[in-house]
Order: sequence, then structure tokens, then C-alpha cells
Amino acid sequence: MFKTGLQLFAEAVSGKKIVYLYRLAGKAKEEAAKNLAFTTENGRTKSKDADSTATKDGAIRTPGAAETEITANAILAKKDKLISELEDAMLEIWEANLEDPAEPGPNKFKGTYFQGYLTEFEITSSADENVGVSLTFGVNGSGKRGDVTVTAQQQEVA
Repeated sequence: MFKTGLQLFAEAVSGKKIVYLYRLAGKAKEEAAKNLAFTTENGRTKSKDADSTATKDGAIRTPGAAETEITANAILAKKDKLISELEDAMLEIWEANLEDPAEPGPNKFKGTYFQGYLTEFEITSSADENVGVSLTFGVNGSGKRGDVTVTAQQQEVA
């Protein structure tokens, strides 16, 4: 393959290969993290506000602290317990890239660990579609990169 400083034929990561796993922080010793059933979309946003100060040489910008949000959209599953549990508790959230295996061992992938709270919750129900759920999680800190274990069953669900 012909290569230049810019890789022209890079492969894209499929959206299905980025998975999010959730667990109530208080249940760390009792249960493993879980996938949100029927997820249609996830996202992670990191943003900083910045103050601008006028100087004789032009404006200078001073960045504030970074804020991270994680979003999830899903179709509500019948008898789903996880969604109602997420509303009032401190959460642990793992983001894993199933296209980027970690060394050593199976079921380990590069990813990031977060802790935070549900900050927005919306249920939509139209007459001719399934009930949709939109969740936004406010993250404490900026997360910790590392290896994430995603079981074979969780990979299958994803």
C-alpha cells in the first residue's frame, strides 16, 4: 500500500464497536457492569469554557476546567430495571472500543472509566413508535484511560 504522511485509506471504527457499560457505584461488589438494552446511540462530549481578557496586543484566553458528558439513547425494554436505577445514584461508566483490543488476554479492550450522575432524563412515546429514552450523565473529573473488560455476552449484545 502506498503511504504518505497522511494515511489516505484508514479504516473507520463502526459505531457498534464503541460500547458503554453502567453500574451503580454502590453495587460494585455485588454485580458486574451492564449494557443498556436496545441502545441506538451513545456520545461523549468534553468542553471547556474560556474567559477572554483584552490586552494591548489582543485578547488572551484563559481556559476553565473541562467538563465531560456522556449521552445514551435507547428503546425502552419491557421490565428494564437498569434505567430506573440510574436515576438517583452515583454511577460507574466504562467506555470500551471493541476495535482496539488490549494486551494481554481476551475480552480486554482499550477504554476509559468514569464516575458521575444522571443529569438529564427524557422518555418519549409517540403513537406509532417504540418508547425512547434519552439519558445524559454528568461526569466527575475527566475519566481514567485503561483496559476495560467486556464479557463475550456483553460483546454479543453490542
